Amino acid sequence: MMRRPRKKRKKFVIPRTTVLIFIFAALSLVLIHRLFSLQIIHGQEYADNFSIMTTKTRTLKSTRGNLYDRNGQVLASNELSYSITLEDSGDYANNTERNRSLNGEIYKIIQIIESNGDTINSDFRISVDSSGNYSYDVEGTTLSRFKADVYGHSYIDDLTADETNASAQQMVEAMLERYEIPYDHSGYKDTELKAAQEAGLPEQLTKEEALKIISVRYALSTTSFRKYIPVTIATDVSEDTVAAIQENKSLLEGVDVQEDSVRVYTDSIYFAPLLGYTGKVSSDELADLRTENPDAGYSTTSIVGKSGLEKVLEPTLQGKDGSEKVYVDYYGKVLQIDDDSQEDPVQGNNVYLTIDKDLQIACYKVLEQKIAGVLVANIQNIKSFKADENTDASTIPIPIYDVYYALINNSVLDIDHFTASDASETEQKIAAALERKQEEIFQKVDEQLTGSDTKPYKDLSEEMQGYVSYIVNDLLMDKTGILSETSIDKNDEMYKAWTKDETISLQEYLTYAASQNWIDISKFSDKNTYLDSTEVYQELSAYISDYLSTDQDFSKMLYKYLLLDDEITGKQLCTVLYEQGILSTDDEDYQNFKSGNLSSMDLMLRKISSLEITPAQLALDPCSGSVVITNPSTGETLACVSYPGYDNNRLANNMDTDYYRKLNKDLSTPFYNKATQERTAPGSTFKPVTAIAGLSEGVITDNDYIYCGGRFDKLPGAPLNCWLLSGHGALSIRDGIANSCNVFFSETAYRLGQNEEGTFNDNTAMQKLIQYANLMGLDKKSGLEISEASPQVSNELPIPSAIGQGTHSYTTSQLARYATVLASSGNVYNLSLLDKSTDSDGNLIEDYTPEMIDHADLSQSIWDDVHAGMEGVITKSNWGIFQDLNVTLAGKTGTAQQSKNRANHSLFIGYAPADNPQIAWAIRIANGYASTNSELVAKDILNYYFGLKDETEILTGQASSASNSNAGTD
Repeated sequence: MMRRPRKKRKKFVIPRTTVLIFIFAALSLVLIHRLFSLQIIHGQEYADNFSIMTTKTRTLKSTRGNLYDRNGQVLASNELSYSITLEDSGDYANNTERNRSLNGEIYKIIQIIESNGDTINSDFRISVDSSGNYSYDVEGTTLSRFKADVYGHSYIDDLTADETNASAQQMVEAMLERYEIPYDHSGYKDTELKAAQEAGLPEQLTKEEALKIISVRYALSTTSFRKYIPVTIATDVSEDTVAAIQENKSLLEGVDVQEDSVRVYTDSIYFAPLLGYTGKVSSDELADLRTENPDAGYSTTSIVGKSGLEKVLEPTLQGKDGSEKVYVDYYGKVLQIDDDSQEDPVQGNNVYLTIDKDLQIACYKVLEQKIAGVLVANIQNIKSFKADENTDASTIPIPIYDVYYALINNSVLDIDHFTASDASETEQKIAAALERKQEEIFQKVDEQLTGSDTKPYKDLSEEMQGYVSYIVNDLLMDKTGILSETSIDKNDEMYKAWTKDETISLQEYLTYAASQNWIDISKFSDKNTYLDSTEVYQELSAYISDYLSTDQDFSKMLYKYLLLDDEITGKQLCTVLYEQGILSTDDEDYQNFKSGNLSSMDLMLRKISSLEITPAQLALDPCSGSVVITNPSTGETLACVSYPGYDNNRLANNMDTDYYRKLNKDLSTPFYNKATQERTAPGSTFKPVTAIAGLSEGVITDNDYIYCGGRFDKLPGAPLNCWLLSGHGALSIRDGIANSCNVFFSETAYRLGQNEEGTFNDNTAMQKLIQYANLMGLDKKSGLEISEASPQVSNELPIPSAIGQGTHSYTTSQLARYATVLASSGNVYNLSLLDKSTDSDGNLIEDYTPEMIDHADLSQSIWDDVHAGMEGVITKSNWGIFQDLNVTLAGKTGTAQQSKNRANHSLFIGYAPADNPQIAWAIRIANGYASTNSELVAKDILNYYFGLKDETEILTGQASSASNSNAGTD
C-alpha cells in the first residue's frame, strides 16, 4: 500500500520580542488610561485629597463662670463679641517668601482693624515711650520672664548675659531682623524698598507700626508648631471691622472672624481690688496651672485669672474646653472639619460672694467723700511746710502748692502734651520754663559729676540735694540697678561718709564706687573688660547725663521748683486742666476763674469738694482708705473696700497697656489693696486686748480704779503722756476703755509684768500681751481668700504696745476679724468672701461656710466689761457724733502715728446694734488726721445699712465735713 505523502505545513512562530512588545503596549495603554483617569477625569478630586496628611484636635474655648454678690447681682460676666484670628496657613517656597507675605498681610489687617476704631491685642511688653524710643512697660521678674519667652528659653536662668541686659531697642532690632521686616530708623534701604512694596508695606513704617507687626508675628510664633491653631490678634471688635474683614477675606489668607466672649465687670472701680482681672496666660502661669490641674486642658492661648478672686477661683471659673477634629495638610493648613467629632465646651462654674454689692459701693463712696473732706479741711494757702520735733501731727497743713504740684507729679496733667504740635499757648509757656530750668540744672549736675569744685552733700542747697539723691537712689539703684545695693559694703568708711556724715561729694562717692566694683558696668557699657575705674566713671557720668535728659520723673522734680519759684503758676496749671479736658468748661466755676473772680486755690478747693478732682488723683495725704464689714454671727464678709479702685475692664481681654502703666506709676497705688495688704499700728483699737489680758490675769478687777494724772512715769526714761494731758482721774475698767486712757492701760501692762515682789519684767508683760492678742486672732491672717499681708503682734516695748504702738502692724481685714471676735464674745472665724458655687444650671457645687478656728473662752463678766466699755466710747466720749444715730453701737477709736512728718492714721472698729450685733467693721483712713473721721465714715455707713436716712442724703457726691481733732478719745 502506497502511502500518500504528507502535505508539509508551514509552522507559524511569533518572536519573543513581539510578545514583549505586545505586553508593554498593553501595559502602556492601561497606564495611560489610569493617568487619564487620575489627571483628567478625577484630577481635581485627587488634588483636593492629595494634601490630606493627618488629623489634629483643635480646642473649642469654654466660657468663664460668672461672679455674683450675695443677692445674685452680677459682678463679673461674659458678653458675646467678635475676635479677629489669624493662622499661618500659607504655602511658601522659602522663609523669605513667608516673612514677606506675612508681614504684608499683617500690615493690611492692622490697617483694617484700626481704621474702624479698634485695636490689635498686644501682650508684647515693649512700647514706644513719650520720647519716641522703644522701652519696656514691665520690670523685674515680669520683664525677665518676657525676655526668656522671646529668646525661647523655658527658664529665666537660661538667659545669657547679653539677653538679660538687652535693651528694648536691641530686642526690637533683633526681631525686625528675625522676621525680615523691612524697616530702618532713617528710612528703607535701597535693597529693602522693593521687598516692602511687594509685601504691600508703605515706604516708611513708623516705630509703632513696626512694633505692631512684631507683636503679631511673635504671637504666631507661639503656635508655630501647631499652625492649625489660630491666634487672636484683635478682641471685641466692632461690626464695621467684622464687615471689612469679611469683605477682604479672600485676599487675606488665614484671617477669620470668630465668635468670642469678653470678660465684663459691673461697677468695676468699686470691686477691682477684690475681683482682679483676667488675661492671657503667661508661660510661668501655664506651667503652674498644668501642674496643679493636668486635666483642665490649659494652652498657650488660655485666658486665666491674673489677680484677685479671678486668680484664686481660677479652677472653679475656668470651665472645660471642648474639642473638634480637623484635617490639616503638611503645612498645617486646615482642610476640613470633622463635625461628628465635636465635643462641646462646658461653661465654668458660677461663684456667689458674701459681698453685698450695694453696701460695697456705698462704703466706697462714703470713704471717698470723707477723704476729700479731710483734704479740703487741711489745704492752706502756703508754699510749703516742714515738720519739726514740736509739730502736732493733727495740725500738719497741706500747702496749696503741693496740690498744684500733684497735678503734675501724679500725671493728672499730660505733661507730654506741653510740647505737642497742638499744645496751647499756656502749655507752650510751661514747656519753655522747663527747658530753661533743665539747662540750668543739667549744668549744675554736670559740675557735681565732672567739675573740679564739687561740694559735699551736706553743703548743697536743699534743691540740689534732692537732685543728687534722685541720681543715686532712684536712677542708679532703683531704676537701672547700676549701683547694686547687694555689692556695697555697708561698713565701708566712704559709704558711711556719703550716707550718714554727708561729708563727700557725688563725684567722690561714685568714683570710689567704681573703684570698688560696686557699679555694674554691663548696665551702661559694652567695654567693661577694657575700662579702669576712671574710665568707668567717665562713661557713667555721660550715661547719667543722657538718662536725665529724657527722664520724666526727673523733669517732674524740676516742675516742683519751678512752682516754688513762681516760674510757673497754679493758675497756669488750672488753665491746662480745662484745656486738656480734665475739667469741663461748661460750668459757672470756669467762667468765674477765667474772668479772675475765682482764684486758682478756690477753684481747686471747689473741684476737690465736688470730686471732679479726686483724692486718688492728687495722691496727697490722705488719698486712700479701707473698710471691711462682717457678719459677726457667721464670719461672712459683707464689704471689703479698698480706695482707690481702678477700671479692671481696661485690663481684662485686650489690655490697655497705657492705662496699666499709669496705674503702676500712680502714687495712690491702686493695685495695692488697702484692706488686705496695707498694715499700720492699730492705735487705741488694741486697748480692749490689754483690758482682757488684765482682767483674765487678775491684775485689775471690776472694783479697781486706776488714777490718771496725765502721764505714766513708773519706768526709766521719758514718761508716756495720756492724750488728755490734764488727766482723767480715777477710772474703772469700763471707764478706762470708754475714755481710752493711756495711763490706765500703761498701768495695766505694768502690772502684767510684775512678779510677786512687785518687780517689773519687760518680757513677762510682753508675753502676756502677745498671749491675749493671739487669743483674739491677731497673730493670724483673717482668712480672706485674696492676697493678704501677715500680721505682726508687737514683740517689744510692752508699755507702748499696750496702747497699740510698739511694733504692732495689722491690715484692716485683720482688725475687722478682731472686731468680729469682740462682737461675738470670742468666736474667731476665718473670714470669707465666698458664699457658694453652682454650675451653669444653678445646681449647688460647693457651699463655702466660714470656719470658726478658735474661741476666746473668757468669763461672761470680762465680756460684759469690754462691751460696756466699748459702748461707753460711743455714749460717753463720742456722743456728739452719734447722738442722732437711731441705732446703738459699740466701738473703739484709734489714732496711730507713723511719722512726725505726716498726719496720723485714723481708725475705728466696732459693731451694731450693740445688744445684738448684725455687723462688725474696721475702718482706716491712712494719714486721716483723727479717728473722728473714721467714726464719721462709720456713721454714714450705719445710716445706709439700717436705712436710717435717704440714700441721697448719704451718697451726695460731695466732700463731707471732716475734723482734725478726736471727738473724745484717741
